[in-house]
Amino acid sequence: MEHVLEIGRLYPVLTVPRGATLNSGRGNDAATIRAVAAGDEDAFSRLYAGYVRMVHAILLGRVPRRDVDDLVQDVFISAYTRIGELRDAAAFGGWIAAIARNRATDYLRQSREHVELPEELPGGDPIEAETLAILDVVRKLPEAYRETLLMRLVEGMSGNEIAERTGLTPASVRVNLHRGMKLLREKLGWQRHE
Repeated sequence: MEHVLEIGRLYPVLTVPRGATLNSGRGNDAATIRAVAAGDEDAFSRLYAGYVRMVHAILLGRVPRRDVDDLVQDVFISAYTRIGELRDAAAFGGWIAAIARNRATDYLRQSREHVELPEELPGGDPIEAETLAILDVVRKLPEAYRETLLMRLVEGMSGNEIAERTGLTPASVRVNLHRGMKLLREKLGWQRHE
């Protein structure tokens, strides 16, 4: 699956393969952010590639799956148009994560009430139903565990990559992943066999 970013005429379509990353440290992110603020569209595509999986995971933990991709696009459009407001380029990860969380909150406030279909209706693929059930459990975990688990399990980000993008220490990421997996196993009734 590819993530697509559209920004109207200015930046018609940016497609980034799922595995693409920024391949840079936080210092290079700062230079990239300054370039974006100066109007460098290629720098924005690198920034997008480096943070799209984190934003996707944050939104996936909060809103219906069917709306995540559109909201990812909204978050990056907002970041692109507001990049000049960012005071410290090194804080970009936290800043865009906050935009994603706020966009999810706004979306949920505005969304209409959804009526669940009766369970006796024929469903889709049983694997998809199980995945959605697990995602529902993950969404009920504390935020720190939910986000790091989704970044790791759904987006395939490494612990170091999660730390680099979110501003957490690698030790904090390890703790969040360990505690989150333990809590997830408990809630799902899975026993770990060692």
